[in-house]
This record gives sequence, structure tokens and C-alpha cells, in this order.
Amino acid sequence: MKLLKTEEAVGQMLCHDITKIVRGESKGPVFRKGHIIKEEDIPVLLSVGKDHIYIWEVNENMMHENDAALVLYDLCKNDHLTRTEDIKEGKIELIAECDGLLKIDAEKLYRVNSFGQMMIATVHNNYPVKKGQHVAGMRIIPLIIEKEKMESVKKAVGEGSIFTLLPFAKKKVGIVTTGNEVFHGRIKDTFTPVVKGKIAEYGSEVIATELSSDDPEMEIECINRVLKKGAEVVICTGGMSVDPDDKTPYAISKVADRVVSYGAPVLPGAMFMLAYKGKNDETAIMGLPGCVMYEGRTIFDLILPRIFANDIVTKESMDRLGMGGFCMHCRGCYFPNCALGTGISYPI
Repeated sequence: MKLLKTEEAVGQMLCHDITKIVRGESKGPVFRKGHIIKEEDIPVLLSVGKDHIYIWEVNENMMHENDAALVLYDLCKNDHLTRTEDIKEGKIELIAECDGLLKIDAEKLYRVNSFGQMMIATVHNNYPVKKGQHVAGMRIIPLIIEKEKMESVKKAVGEGSIFTLLPFAKKKVGIVTTGNEVFHGRIKDTFTPVVKGKIAEYGSEVIATELSSDDPEMEIECINRVLKKGAEVVICTGGMSVDPDDKTPYAISKVADRVVSYGAPVLPGAMFMLAYKGKNDETAIMGLPGCVMYEGRTIFDLILPRIFANDIVTKESMDRLGMGGFCMHCRGCYFPNCALGTGISYPI
């Protein structure tokens, strides 16, 4: 690039967007890349602090910030993910084309951000997103960068995208409500409506409900009954603590083919249980502790989107929820736009 005094740049072409910021009102380009500077533009440029202007000079070894941003986008694009049409101030943002679960390859993301002179910023991993939501932004830091460096970062990232968006599937859900106090009519069941409400957020439906006492054999029978009715997800409420009458974990373990975990490093939700049934983990079976009934957000809100996205949850991924697994009980909950469940995806 060639550096010129602004007063001497009339007739020259801008090689980058010129940003104007008005505190509390706006931030955006006052002139865009490619604009031919006119005499009347000089006072405007000076008012935004531009005493000097960079003018683009063709160099076959260098790449402009807009073109470099497109290289970064190529490392991020994938099915169900697109980008902003305009490249503003050298930046591209990644947009979800459907509701789904955003998965991020943390190691590949780290390779880009540690490379120098470039960046990609994202929402956190395993983030439930809505169609049209912006989930990441990318750009290089300088106005121009060596083409060789952009080729090198492509090789460092390797095959496969940094991002994957798994669309939510509409699943058939069975609910088994347990507990003598509900079974014998001593109290009203206030747990099931809460669970139904959270399921509805993902467009799925409850096709079967069963009510069981604390008898473990009855609980096993009820779980099998909703499975026979076609449930692809089974949710058991109650009976998850260490009390002698709480037999739900036992019942789940007898029906399931694989128990992922009984217990999770998340508060609220430490007594949560996750298991799978089927050769390929086709059916998820969850045991919900009582906190799900009265707390706004819990471990259930971290695992449920992964279940509806057909993302198999491993014991390791559950264990890593401890960092970021403590709910701050904020006044006015903004979940998932908060730290709950952010965790880390690889050791630092």
C-alpha cells in the first residue's frame, strides 16, 4: 500500500472501509473500499481521525483483508452455515441456516487464532442456535497479509470445517413420572409440565406418559411401556437422590444397554443420569433430579439440545462440564447467552 496525506488523496481509491463511531449511536463505514476520494470527502475523513490514507498498490504476493476474510470463511463454512453477503470493515460473520446445535473443533480454532494476524471469534461449543443467528465472526488484523501466510493457515487447519451445525430432529418422547407421593395422589405432579415445556422448545412431542410408584420393578415396567409405544427419548422424573426410596437410577440401568453417567459436575443438576438403549445408542434415557422442576436452567438444558441433535454424549464431555457448570442464578436469565455449560473442549 502507498501512504498519502489525506489532503493529497483526491482522485485515489480507498483500499479499505473507513469507520465512523458515534458513541452510543452508531458504528459503521462512512466510506467503503473502492470509493474514489472527492474534495468534499476530505473534511469527513479528517473528522474521523484520518490524516493519512492508504492507497492500494497491486502486489501479487499480498492479499487484501476482504480476500483474506474469504479464506478464513472457507475454513468455517459447512452444511447449514452461510455468511453475511457484504464484507464490512474486512469482517465476515457466519450465520445459521436452521435451528440446531453448533459444534466447534476447538483445536482447529486455536490453530487459526494462534497463527498471528488473523482471528475467528465464536459463541461457545454445543450452543443451541436459531435460524438466522450469527454465530461467529472472522477477519485478519492488518489491511493486507502475505498470500503465503493464508496458504499456511489452510494447511495448518487441514481437512474438515471448524464448525458443524447439527439440525434438531423432532423426536417422540416418553415421560415416566416416579414417586409414591405422586402415585398415591398425596401431591400434584408439577414436574411433567416443566419437562413438556422444555421439549416443546425443540419442536418435539410427548407421545406417552406413565406414572409409577417407588417400586423399581414398576418403574422398569413403565420405562419399557413407553419404549414399546415408540418413544425415541425417555425422561424419568423424580427418585434420583440418595434416599432409600429413590430407585430410578437402578431402574434406568436395568433397561439401558449403556450408562454414560449417574452424576454430573453441574449445579443445579448434580444427580442427573444419562444412559442409552440400542446397539447404536438410538434411544436416550435420562433421569432428572428434582431441581429441574423448580430451577430455571439446569444440566437438563445442557444435555437436551445434544439429544435432539443426535449428538452422542460421552462420559468425557459430561466430565468437562464442571468448568462453567455453576449457574450464577442471575436476575433475568439469559441462557444460553451466559457462561453455564461453556466449559473447555481441550486441556490448556
